[in-house]
Parts: sequence; C-alpha cells; structure tokens
Amino acid sequence: MNIQWYPGHMTKAKRAMKEDIKLIDLIIELVDARVPLSSRNPDIDELGAGKARIVLLNKSDLSDERCNSAWESYFEAKGCYVVKVNSKSGAGLKQINGVVQEACKEKIERDRRRGILNRPVRAMVVGIPNVGKSTFINSFAGKACTKTGNRPGVTKGNQWIRLNKSLELLDTPGILWPKFEDQQVGIRLALIGSVNDEILNKDELAMELIRFLTKKYPRVLSERYGIETEDALEALMQVAQARACLAKGGELDLVKASNLLIDDFRSGKLGRMTLELPAQ
Repeated sequence: MNIQWYPGHMTKAKRAMKEDIKLIDLIIELVDARVPLSSRNPDIDELGAGKARIVLLNKSDLSDERCNSAWESYFEAKGCYVVKVNSKSGAGLKQINGVVQEACKEKIERDRRRGILNRPVRAMVVGIPNVGKSTFINSFAGKACTKTGNRPGVTKGNQWIRLNKSLELLDTPGILWPKFEDQQVGIRLALIGSVNDEILNKDELAMELIRFLTKKYPRVLSERYGIETEDALEALMQVAQARACLAKGGELDLVKASNLLIDDFRSGKLGRMTLELPAQ
C-alpha cells in the first residue's frame, strides 16, 4: 500500500514558516500520542535549530499509557520539554505556561539583563495536519481563535494570537513532507486521519490495522466484533457481518466495514492503543 499526499499549499506554508522562525523564541510541537514519531515532520528539527522546544503528546487519552511514558523519556532525552495533553478536554493544558517559562528561562533572563521587561515569549505552534493544533490553541486560550475540523488542512495561513502578557502564539498550517520514505509512516498517518481520506484505499488500510491489532492487541477484535481469525481479509468480512455492513443483494460491504473499523480506532472505541514505540 503506497501512500503519498503533499498538496501545493504545504510548500507555501513551509516557506512562510522559514521566514517567521526568525521572530520566535520557542517551538511548541504537537504530535499524536498514538504515533509520536510518525506524526513529527522531520523538517521541523532543521527549521527550529537552536530554538527551545516543547513537545505536546496530544490525544494522550487515546494512546496506551505505558507507551506514553516511554515516549516522554524519548523526547526528554533529545532535549525537549514534554507535556501529555488532551486538547479537547483541556487535560494537561494548565501545566504549559509553567513549562514555557522553564523552557525560555535563559531568554527571559537575557532580556532582564538588557533591561527588557515583560516582553512576551513568542511561540510557534507546529504539527502535521489533523494533529489538533487549532483545538489546542482554542482550548489553551479559552476562546475560539482558530478554525477547527476533523479533516486535515483546515488552517491555511499563519496567525498571531496573544494569549496573555507573557505568551504569544503563532498558529501555522499543518504541513507534511514531500515523500514518505517509510510506507509504514504513511499508513500510520492515514490511520490517524492526517492524510486526506479521499485518496485512500480504505479496505487495504483497514486490513493493515487488523494486522497490527492481531499482533499487538490481539483481544481487541475478538472482544468488540467477535472475530476469531488472524487472516486480515476474513477478519474484515467478519466485521462486516457483525455490524451488518451490507450492499445491495445482501453482499458484504467491505468499504463500509473498513470505514467503521477505522472510525472505531480513531475515536478510541477500540480502547487506548499506540501504533509505534521508540527504537530500543
């Protein structure tokens, strides 16, 4: 299964980020806690070289808590501050102001020595499409500052948002990178909704999810759908049967079953799970 998606507006957005990076003190990077490495744009490390970094493990309520701890340690070892958050419920957001001050304490102290008092920290909020940047900003600000949506590509341009006297945020569009060298990365991003659903073969994607679940969370399919096979196609057919996904003439509708299975994963109905772990 080959997945590639890089709309033209992403090239423009990356150019704008290169210009704006000169104005900021801190990068706040949102990743999806279910796929923390796959949901990082590798270009951000180059763009943000020398800047203070905070990684927000967003949607951490949907990911496996045991894996969350492993990923916290992974990013901290790379010099990043890490906060687990759920942007929709607001969980973890109260910690962020304190972490921002800690991450930027050298900059704040430098300003103080120069006689510059009360200049707000300027933070660029970055992340791939549909990782929850706009929801995070609106929840963090306590008001609707940006458009949100459950599809990738809602934010189209950069936008400055003054949260308080000590912090300004620059919201940026979600950008991917031109080519997924590892197709497993593309599959993981498709599963969390960061790739446009319209370009995907949903039944192939659903079978990839089934193969992963069979290996890593073997009881999930049995408990939710009554599936007792390890064959991906047969399992998908059993999902269709269990949920009465039927086409005209009573035939099994595998596309409908695929959408149902993927939606159950994305919404957390299959339980808390993480699709990747840090390399040992």
